Amino acid sequence: MALTMTPSAFAVPPPPPKPSDQDIENSKADRDSKATKVGELTSQLADAESKLVDLQATVELKLEDANKALVDLQTARDVADQARADAAAARQEADAATAAIRKVREDIDDFAAASFRQGSTVGSMTAYFGAKSPKDLLDRAGLLNAVSSAPLDALERMQRARVEQANKDSRARAALNLANEKQTAAQNAKRVADQATAVAEQARRDQAGEASQLEAFRARTEQELADAQAKVGGLESQLQRYQQWLAAKQREDEERAKAAAAAAAAQRPSGGGGAKPSRPAPGRPPVTGGSASIVIARALSQLGVPYAWGGGNANGPTRGIRDGGVADSFGDYAKIGFDCSGLMIYAFAGVGIRLPHYSGYQATSGRRVPLSQMAPGDMLFWATRGRIHHVAMYIGNGQMVEAPYSGSRVRISPVRYGGLVPYATRML
Repeated sequence: MALTMTPSAFAVPPPPPKPSDQDIENSKADRDSKATKVGELTSQLADAESKLVDLQATVELKLEDANKALVDLQTARDVADQARADAAAARQEADAATAAIRKVREDIDDFAAASFRQGSTVGSMTAYFGAKSPKDLLDRAGLLNAVSSAPLDALERMQRARVEQANKDSRARAALNLANEKQTAAQNAKRVADQATAVAEQARRDQAGEASQLEAFRARTEQELADAQAKVGGLESQLQRYQQWLAAKQREDEERAKAAAAAAAAQRPSGGGGAKPSRPAPGRPPVTGGSASIVIARALSQLGVPYAWGGGNANGPTRGIRDGGVADSFGDYAKIGFDCSGLMIYAFAGVGIRLPHYSGYQATSGRRVPLSQMAPGDMLFWATRGRIHHVAMYIGNGQMVEAPYSGSRVRISPVRYGGLVPYATRML
């Protein structure tokens, strides 16, 4: 029995809407315009972020200046305290010498008064009475002479002592004046550093605001670009669906012709030759893959700890301190954490190495090696205009651990080569 093919057996749905070439061209032009705008904004944002990085480096430099000023101020205070103690001791010794001289003078005055009343050396006449022989008389005269000269000798010794103590007191006061001058200079340097830090931080905030606005504008433009791309894709998809419908229509016509020929020959139509099974695509190969260890482990153990300016010592994170500016605005004085140099102090304390709380001093605490030879556990430093303002620890594979800046936390990040000094400091 012959199989009769009806038209419905090969029916295809109605044709989808076909976008015009002009519609597609217009949507592509709009997409390209948005893409150009995104590129321009990306370039502007890169410039803004570059400026932001420079300003952040400046802020770090000013913060480290404040750190240095704080260390120097404490040193000056210690020196001034010692100078005050020395001056007080010298003053006390000078006062004691003066009192001793006053006592000797009083004794001499008493001696002189008694001599005047006797008309000769004190007790001289009464001493001569009762002498039993000329020799006894001479002995008594020598004794009286010795007694009368002793106060004068004591006075001379006391006067020399007073001169020595006065000189010592003068030197101590000069040292105290110098120490006070250095302390005042250190206090002024700390105040200037704090003011400069506040100015730099305000500039960084302004730049961060500009970068944030650019980022928001770029995000909106990227969304517009995505919409434009979707529109182009939608029109192209419509065109593709129309072309697929057209191809299906052509296949329908071919199948109708074949069916008609088969019916006319009273033969069963041959199969349409199903689609060949696709060859499975080959699968992607699976992705395969001492002392320095102690200091690195100690640093990494603090990941996520808040940044706190002035925070951190050999025992771990500590409360930050006030700087009168940037750090205070982030509330660092109320946080328990580390600043960049404080994290290094804690890390190297694990192997018995003591570091000062200032990155500029830490840079000279060990042996310098070229960056091409840096090894895990070495300290890396960043500088602006030749002055160091940040420190981090290299941990290998192009990575470092650091306490970056106020508002951040201890983290691992790729080594930043912008502003990096051309050497690493090796302590181990």
